[in-house]
Amino acid sequence: MDLALVFMVLMGVSVLAYVVLDGYDLGVGMLMPAAGADEQSVMVSSIGPFWDANETWLVLGIGILLVAFPRAHGVVLGALYLPVVAMLIGLMFRGVAFEFRMKALGWHRELWNGLFWAGSFLASFSQGLMLGRYITGFAPGFGYYAFAVVVGAAVCGGYVLLGATWLVLKTEGALQRKALAWSRWGLAWVALGVGLVSLATPLVSETVRAKWFDFPRTLALMALPAACVAAGWAVWRSTGRIARGGGGGDWQPFAGAVAIFAIAFLGLAYSLYPYVVIDRLTIWEAAAHPSSLRVVLAGAIVVLPFIAAYTVISYRVFRGKARGGLYD
Repeated sequence: MDLALVFMVLMGVSVLAYVVLDGYDLGVGMLMPAAGADEQSVMVSSIGPFWDANETWLVLGIGILLVAFPRAHGVVLGALYLPVVAMLIGLMFRGVAFEFRMKALGWHRELWNGLFWAGSFLASFSQGLMLGRYITGFAPGFGYYAFAVVVGAAVCGGYVLLGATWLVLKTEGALQRKALAWSRWGLAWVALGVGLVSLATPLVSETVRAKWFDFPRTLALMALPAACVAAGWAVWRSTGRIARGGGGGDWQPFAGAVAIFAIAFLGLAYSLYPYVVIDRLTIWEAAAHPSSLRVVLAGAIVVLPFIAAYTVISYRVFRGKARGGLYD
């Protein structure tokens, strides 16, 4: 068994799970200022049972990077020290604000709502900044940093898409109509983000360029961008149908948004493989000793089913439309 490859897959699945699950509640947090007080109560109720547990997948992904790929952990977190700190500060702001807003009244609640938004935005933007720096191989220069800032903004828009489509699924009435409009705005930002990343990786790395543009050998790979466009069209079409009162299928916009992220993630994984740090460290060069990986794998086999089962059960128990007042 290729243990390094196994852990790379586990880390990839953990990161994707975090991006989708925590992405929608970060998106809901960023949409808070655009809603009224009663609508904010419903929005908070829609993510309340899930948001804290969603961050478990981030801990798992970073833990795998540290334990299974220690050399890459040093390179990646060393280069991304400041945005990682900013992300953690944002997550702390968000956690504290979520708890304190329940006890606050009047302008104090507005203050904590603002901090909840600020924490959500800071965490989201920092993650996008990290992605922008990572896919360019941490190259120095103003242009690379400017690119990372634009990717950061695009990731915020992507999380807004996930959050808005989640609200389409979990709410109804006027708030759902607002969420439908927010979904289309977020979809435009996702298109920008996917386009930028798709252009940047081949320009930065000759290895990536050969993987995607060695025609006709790579012609079949065009199915991935085609599928991503199809998923985006499905989100656009389903939000339009619901807005016109088509009824039913409230889950379709969120499913389409998740599909966009999954397809884009698959394309990025193909572009980077077999590197953990693009064109610098392969999976096997960065991996820990096989004896260490075997011990960690035994622990993962025990822990992962519990995390997955808890996630499935919690979403099943709290399914259905959200109601306001649960966290007030």
